[in-house]
Amino acid sequence: MPLLRKPSPEVIQKFLAAQSRLDFSYAAVGTTATTPPPGYVVDRTRVKLGDGEGTFLAAKAALTRWEHFRLGWVEAEPADTLIQTGSCVAVIARVMGFWWLNACRIVYVVNETDSVARFGFAYGTLPGHAESGEERFMVEWDQASDAVWYDILAFSRPNHLLARLGYPLTRMTQRRFARDSGRAMQQAAH
Repeated sequence: MPLLRKPSPEVIQKFLAAQSRLDFSYAAVGTTATTPPPGYVVDRTRVKLGDGEGTFLAAKAALTRWEHFRLGWVEAEPADTLIQTGSCVAVIARVMGFWWLNACRIVYVVNETDSVARFGFAYGTLPGHAESGEERFMVEWDQASDAVWYDILAFSRPNHLLARLGYPLTRMTQRRFARDSGRAMQQAAH
């Protein structure tokens, strides 16, 4: 939903209350854990955060605080939304002078402690989102190499008329988010 000014906490709360009662805006719920469905654009971004358990734990904590969305032009509200299946969050982005208010619900959470430790979650779009699809945010620590990575996997297609009409801008904004989110996680992990 495009707005001329940044939405207030009250507007966000009402928007999320209404959206949380709705179903996902796509059928392939949970497929960022396996194989994204055909008919969507698939994006993958992978950024090395550093090495070691300390980096992994810092990155894990950053994900739980939604720091990968603290980009100046994008934020997740409420900022204290719990990383648990079923939680709903508003993603607010400022693009071309408009504020876009988008609704998502967490589909699944990953918390593995194997030889490759993983922590993350995926959220899916609700009807009040400019796009339709799913996005997974994951931090991984490969204990054999000691490397820590931040990984984003997303599949999407336009859901709102303006996202369709401005599709080149939509794609540019998606790439900008992935790049800026990776940088935010690199800073948070150190």
